[in-house]
Amino acid sequence: MRFPRQFRWMHVHTLILGAGAAGLMAAAHAGPDTLVVDHARAPGEKIRISGGGRCNFTNMHTSPDRFISQNPHFAKSALSRYTQWDFIALVDAHGIAHHEKTLGQLFCDGSAKQIVQMLLTEAERAGAKIWLDTAIGAVRHDGMFLVTLTRGGRDIDVTADNLILATGGKSIPKMGATDLAYRVAAQFDLPLVTPRPGLVPFTFTDERFKPLAGTALPARVTAQGPGFTEALLFTHRGLSGPAILQASSYWPEGDPITVDLSPAAPLGDILIAAKQTEGRKGLTSVLSRHLPARLVQYLAPDWPTANLADLPDAALRDLGTALHQWQLTPTGTEGYRTAEVTLGGIDTAALNSRTMEAKTVPGLFAIGEAVDVTGWLGGYNFQWAWSSGWAAGTAIAGR
Repeated sequence: MRFPRQFRWMHVHTLILGAGAAGLMAAAHAGPDTLVVDHARAPGEKIRISGGGRCNFTNMHTSPDRFISQNPHFAKSALSRYTQWDFIALVDAHGIAHHEKTLGQLFCDGSAKQIVQMLLTEAERAGAKIWLDTAIGAVRHDGMFLVTLTRGGRDIDVTADNLILATGGKSIPKMGATDLAYRVAAQFDLPLVTPRPGLVPFTFTDERFKPLAGTALPARVTAQGPGFTEALLFTHRGLSGPAILQASSYWPEGDPITVDLSPAAPLGDILIAAKQTEGRKGLTSVLSRHLPARLVQYLAPDWPTANLADLPDAALRDLGTALHQWQLTPTGTEGYRTAEVTLGGIDTAALNSRTMEAKTVPGLFAIGEAVDVTGWLGGYNFQWAWSSGWAAGTAIAGR
């Protein structure tokens, strides 16, 4: 859309900052006279790249206990009023074929672009306009919200009765992620829970796992929180894979993590049983049947070199315990560069859990990743975007 030369000001009922998952969902429900703006050249870029291009758009096992927040009860309202089943019904209504991959994770059979187009269709059907490649400047409030935008080389002041912060967190800065939502929140004296990278690989400065780079296995990883049994991947810099990413969201910096290298098979019992029938074999021979050979060879220098028959049961049991309770202390994480989400954000204590509206600033809303609500890996964060966007949009439309 080109502006006439004299066009410098306009008014809308609702202005949404951010054309990502939450922002587009809010636009689909906020009613007509809604404008969505984003500095990106295309909408829903995180949707487009998610799930290897197929978009893990929700999880069938969504429940509030799978979200991290300083207030674990905050997400209950939005998640219960707009559920995963509601979004699945929307996907079905648009004829988008999908499948469960694992652990309740739903993916498009085709392209993630189908989800983006679905949201655009819903937003446009609701009467919303979407401006892309638009820089967001100063945000002010004096009776109504005033935001200075720059589009096509021209500045325009947009006033709005309602302002929705849907610009996400700081994860994946190469895609244009910024801290805009936090800066605007601070401007209106909304408190923040300190943001940090979530769903992110661990690093070790000594690169101790470089010889194992590319080796993967099922494992159970625990930080300060629930344990996660999924794939673990050794990398040149440290540890990755779904089990690691999940645990990272619960990891206090400087603390150890516990890795169970064989959650499905009791290695101590296996070694003791093998001692009775294969006593002339060594530890590496037997354990290589249950763990990747490269990992066994990597760990072997710390093990006894005697045959199984020459080792006491207690020693075999202790080795099994060590493999089930491997303690490691990461140096840090890969940071926002590779983090899938941002933990923390706008403090939920400042927001109404039903409407996502700021308690002290009528008409100001915060949704999606900008808020201190972070889901597990596997479609949960998209579901929070849908649920929180719906809550804000319907609250505005109902006034």
